Amino acid sequence: MPYRMNPKLMYMMPTHFGPMAGPRQGPGGQISAFAADQRRSQSYTVRFLTRREQLDALLPEGFSVTGDPIVTVTQTHMTGIDWLAGRGYSTLGVTFPAQFDGTHDRARGPFLSVLWENLTDPILTGREQLGFSKIYCDLPEPVTHAGRTCCTAAWLGFRFMDMALTNMVEAEGTDGSASANGQDDPYLQGTLHYKYIPHTGNWGEADVAYAVLSPTNPPVASPTGRWQGEGTVTFHQARWEDLPTQHMIVNALADLEITEYCGATIEHRVGGRDLSDQHMLR
Repeated sequence: MPYRMNPKLMYMMPTHFGPMAGPRQGPGGQISAFAADQRRSQSYTVRFLTRREQLDALLPEGFSVTGDPIVTVTQTHMTGIDWLAGRGYSTLGVTFPAQFDGTHDRARGPFLSVLWENLTDPILTGREQLGFSKIYCDLPEPVTHAGRTCCTAAWLGFRFMDMALTNMVEAEGTDGSASANGQDDPYLQGTLHYKYIPHTGNWGEADVAYAVLSPTNPPVASPTGRWQGEGTVTFHQARWEDLPTQHMIVNALADLEITEYCGATIEHRVGGRDLSDQHMLR
């Protein structure tokens, strides 16, 4: 007898073996089994000012750049993640400030244009369940020597990103991000995404295409250590032969004009959450 899906549980392909275990559902279908954990993370961030029109060209309909056109490039290395039974993975994200004006919702926050990760499991769950624009790459551990920390990213041997942080000085307090609780602000706050899945057979049409929000509150975790300084980041132009499926992404980032660097940070954090409050914007 063919199986039937339980509408109260979460499934992902392949569905034939039962509900999928992942960050928002534990083994045996435990919903929000990993709502919060004590993962340890180290993030390395460089920011730069670019031209607004270049960022506008990277946004879907309904989105626009808001505030200063500052691009934030962050590489994060995590360990001790509960839903991976204590294992970890690394990410490389590129964001810039944007707002979404829909027919029902309005939201403002960093727009996550792309998020590279070095493990399949968070890529699949993050794309299908949350709507993150996740893809794969290799993310070696940063190397620190003589006061200089270097981060790199590569795909099957082709290094497409170099980031360097220097003159880092320990800072006090939080990360200084703006509060998301302004009662006079009509916009929802959080990280903005655009979820898209093509229609099988009609490749130019969408099965799914809509904006998504990762709410700011509750916060993921406060920094346990923070350093500020200077930094640079370079995305290297790629041929199709170098990055067959990603050259257009890397080249678009490489084409962004860097008019001014806006500092660098290193942050250590403890804690994380499952992002089960992710929701669609209309």
